[in-house]
Amino acid sequence: MSTDTAKKDLLRGGQFLVKETKSEDVFTPEDFNEEQKMMRDSVKEFVEREIWPNKEEFEKKNYALTEEIMRKAGELGFLGVAVPEEYDGLGMGFVSTMLVCDYISGATGSIATAFGAHTGIGTMPITLYGTEEQKKKYVPKLATGEWFGAYCLTEPGAGSDANSGKTKAVLSDDGKHYSISGQKMWISNAGFADVFIVFARIEDDKNITGFIVENDKENGISFGEEEKKLGIHSSSTRQVFFNETKVPVENMLSERGNGFKIAMNALNVGRIKLAAASLDAQRRVTDLSVKYANDRVQFDTPIAKFGAIKSKLAEMATSAYVGEAASYRAAKNIEDRINIRLEEGASHSEAELKGVEEYAIECSILKVACSEDVQNCADEGIQVYGGMGFSADTPMESAWRDARIARIYEGTNEINRMLSVGMLVKKAMKGHVDLLGPATKVADELTGIPSMDKPDYSELFAEEKEMVAKLKKVFLMVAGSAVQKFGPQLEEHQQLLLAASDILIEIYMAESGILRAEKIAKRNGADSQKEQIAMAKLYLYHAVETVNTKAKEGIGSFAEGDEQRMMLMGLKRFTKYTNMPNVVALRNTIAEKLTSENKYCF
Repeated sequence: MSTDTAKKDLLRGGQFLVKETKSEDVFTPEDFNEEQKMMRDSVKEFVEREIWPNKEEFEKKNYALTEEIMRKAGELGFLGVAVPEEYDGLGMGFVSTMLVCDYISGATGSIATAFGAHTGIGTMPITLYGTEEQKKKYVPKLATGEWFGAYCLTEPGAGSDANSGKTKAVLSDDGKHYSISGQKMWISNAGFADVFIVFARIEDDKNITGFIVENDKENGISFGEEEKKLGIHSSSTRQVFFNETKVPVENMLSERGNGFKIAMNALNVGRIKLAAASLDAQRRVTDLSVKYANDRVQFDTPIAKFGAIKSKLAEMATSAYVGEAASYRAAKNIEDRINIRLEEGASHSEAELKGVEEYAIECSILKVACSEDVQNCADEGIQVYGGMGFSADTPMESAWRDARIARIYEGTNEINRMLSVGMLVKKAMKGHVDLLGPATKVADELTGIPSMDKPDYSELFAEEKEMVAKLKKVFLMVAGSAVQKFGPQLEEHQQLLLAASDILIEIYMAESGILRAEKIAKRNGADSQKEQIAMAKLYLYHAVETVNTKAKEGIGSFAEGDEQRMMLMGLKRFTKYTNMPNVVALRNTIAEKLTSENKYCF
């Protein structure tokens, strides 16, 4: 495919809302090539050999074990998948880097955190923003696990408002180094990191600046005790204190005042990788729950036969399946955008930065959806296990605790919800996504006469795709009216933004599940994919209910009288099925496949 053709066919970030996506144009886990399958299998084998058998040790705050496992992962090349080959990495594509992050993260949140912090925010800023000298000096050591990285952004007074940090960097009189002084907190990998990415403010600059700082206790660096945390017990998390720590001027990362941009772009990548890191945990929890439900007998019957348990297992599997669909869909979009940039002559750094930045909306959507799904999945896993689920002797208890941090990492879910809608509105204002035209059409449709034609739903997913198209109209109706009413002040109406973002999230996730199931059904025949089809339909049913609730909330917050009545009538029209799905039958279809296979099998 030529660059021009790829450009024409590849949707920009956020355009999924206003343009139809065909199933043949999305990438799914069923599309992994042989190299990707081999990488997946080698990571799974590593996890089963090195991580899962040590599950109990990770709950005993064995930080040395985490460091040891990370070194072994480095020896196998897993820490360098995203690093170009010239810096001793594997130089694999974005989908492959997602895949490794996915499968290495499911057994324990301690390794998931250590891996994510090191490969993402610990290594990536140097890979993407460093000078050639900085890359040659630091990246090979980080890619191979000889050194470990950490990322020092958060401060006691600077969390979500990351650019408000008080850490100072003062240039020496001879202009050869900066003295950094300040306090950083919640620093993952702090206990064994060799190099820190530190953000500090020079003089009264508007924006912070990034620095590469080597760990040297003789250079004014000290640490707090290991934090006592709800979960991720063997993830080293400490405060780091800098007291006139001398950093050579050549260790400034990128340009002065560019730190906030570095931090935000690192978080974009971190968000989609966090979505990936939530996937295998869901598969694993579902897998264990299915096995337990088949083995546990009550009233002379395996509990897997009871409708209440079938419902839980089906919902758990559905969230995992749709999360995979959406995550790999976006990952391939990013990879394709990176490749287009490379073909146009951009450097690896520039191509990756711009590729991820293009899909920042999708990254935020995925972060929210998958982090909440993994928590719900673990919660239901405890419920399937009953009293045993509450016991630390079974893996559900630690899975639930480990999952909780995902909703806070990489920007809280509340911040990401508001960001997703805010970024979409900004893209529309720049002309990158045409929201105005479609929103105007929806407004006209509200005052028009509904079509009385009987639709033809004989084709697979015909009604479901129409429902997704109608959900997009709901978003355009609510968000379009809100932008018209509040303009630039929209960001002050946080609860409205939160409601709009939930509509946006459900649209992307539901559509991704449908496109994945449709693609594989076209390839292998619908009869062989009836459980996957059921999952896509089940997820959409819930999405419609969520959209209905959140849209009412949004409309009620800014519309009154005739305007409100008209929008509520439109909402009723846009969320009405012609053929209501049999939700119980869908769940039973999914659960029976799971229990017959005795595992998560999709």
